[in-house]
Amino acid sequence: MSGTEKIPVFVLYAPTAAGKTALAEQLFASDADSPYAGKAEIISADSMQVYKGMNIGTAKPDAAFLERLPHHLVDIVEPDYNWGTAEFVQKADVLCRAIWEKGKLPVVLGGTAFYIQNFLYGLPKAPEADEEVRAHLLKRAKKEGTEALHKELEACDPESAAKIHVHDEYRIVRALEVFISTGKKRSDYSCEHELRPDFHFIPVHLTRPREELFSRINARVEDMFRQGLADEVHELIKEGFCETDSGMRAIGYREFFQMREKAGGFFFDSGKWLGAVKEMIKTDTRKYAKKQENFFSIFPHGIDVLASNALDEALDLLDNDCKFH
Repeated sequence: MSGTEKIPVFVLYAPTAAGKTALAEQLFASDADSPYAGKAEIISADSMQVYKGMNIGTAKPDAAFLERLPHHLVDIVEPDYNWGTAEFVQKADVLCRAIWEKGKLPVVLGGTAFYIQNFLYGLPKAPEADEEVRAHLLKRAKKEGTEALHKELEACDPESAAKIHVHDEYRIVRALEVFISTGKKRSDYSCEHELRPDFHFIPVHLTRPREELFSRINARVEDMFRQGLADEVHELIKEGFCETDSGMRAIGYREFFQMREKAGGFFFDSGKWLGAVKEMIKTDTRKYAKKQENFFSIFPHGIDVLASNALDEALDLLDNDCKFH
């Protein structure tokens, strides 16, 4: 590759439990049966795998897996840190160049839709923060709850509200802040529809039939409980983390807090309540996967690859488009 050519970046994205990590392993792990074995490093585009101590509920790769396929932006901040899209894009850009300089292929891998969108198309141009308005909204969120602010957002900016979870305080407050400060909806500040010129992107959207995807989600949640998800949440709470912390608002963690009132306190030794939490997590994860599917389907440059034939198609794309050997 000459100095004038752009750095290639393989971007693999899909809904949760679709098999992204397994495909990356088949393509790039050091012991993979692939011409690209050991020739790539992963930049995680998962908004929850950044958090320390949140391993089971985020399906975080273990140490042995990371030895075979190095990952970046995994296990780097505490669950109360407000990690966001802008920080992800900034760090991912730096990492892409650093990985390439080592003679390896940068691979962005994940399912956080806004991370993938903003990495490919750039961050939306939004107004600067209005600290006074934000402070007022945060005070209201603490007093009234995020549900009340989310309903307010639905009234003034339904498009943004549809994309933001009712417990995502940061993004609800930001969207309301923009509307109050400018009179414009947050959704008016949309991303570009052309790929950023910074890199040569190969964006691959891994897909599965919905019934198959939902079955995989249910099985994954069952496995998380067998691995000790409840104990993991218990330990995080003992360390002082709570339901308002960014990490603890993730699916797989927030449901424990949502069930707390019904149980009259925490219930880690109660099979009845744990079973109910498990079903809540399955339902929330399936809903989230549907949102991911809808979001990813609008990306104009995404190359849809069906999971049943994903390895061969991905290898063809790497050979023909990436030109990396």
